[in-house]
Amino acid sequence: MRLNREDLKMYLVTDSTGLSEDEFLSKVEGALKGGVTFLQIREKERSCSEYIELASKVHEIAKKYGVPLVVDDRVDVAMAIDAEGVHVGKSDMPVSIARRLLGNGKIVGATAKTVPDALAAERDGADYLGVGAIYPTTTKVKTVLTSTEALDDICKAVKIPANAIGGLNKDNLDVLKGIPIAGICVVSAIMKSDDTETAARDLIHAIDNLKL
Repeated sequence: MRLNREDLKMYLVTDSTGLSEDEFLSKVEGALKGGVTFLQIREKERSCSEYIELASKVHEIAKKYGVPLVVDDRVDVAMAIDAEGVHVGKSDMPVSIARRLLGNGKIVGATAKTVPDALAAERDGADYLGVGAIYPTTTKVKTVLTSTEALDDICKAVKIPANAIGGLNKDNLDVLKGIPIAGICVVSAIMKSDDTETAARDLIHAIDNLKL
């Protein structure tokens, strides 16, 4: 599918930690109702078959709202459920191989923390970048902080859209003002909310204010 810059405005990375499947799917659907525009499922601890089963259910919900779903890291899972694409990190499958396996009709996202990394990802076929972490995060994923200056440099160095990620919430986006990001990626700001629909709406409002 073709990725539009606007698709990346409100990007949710899922986290099912401590949730039943029904609770998790309910939170994801609430976020989509609230206006999430792009979805990434991230399951580091599940077996391949478990990952496929859950990702397939998330994909069905995402399709109801017309929102693209990418699978974190696992190209095999993305292919199994015919997801819109995959997102690969620095230690995951190389962007060039993910692109070759998925073809040009799917989305390939990549993580970048430096301008050289960003340029390499773009050259190898990435459609968009996730750049961060801007703030320390509470997820289990290891994070290295990225300065807003580095984020700005990356956005200006590449032609593909870039999103800020890492510890972002509706109250701390001011540091991103003036940086030409496509949008923001969040995990906890939505997934740890009791009302994911409202949390997503509040974040979109904060993003809109940021770009005024």
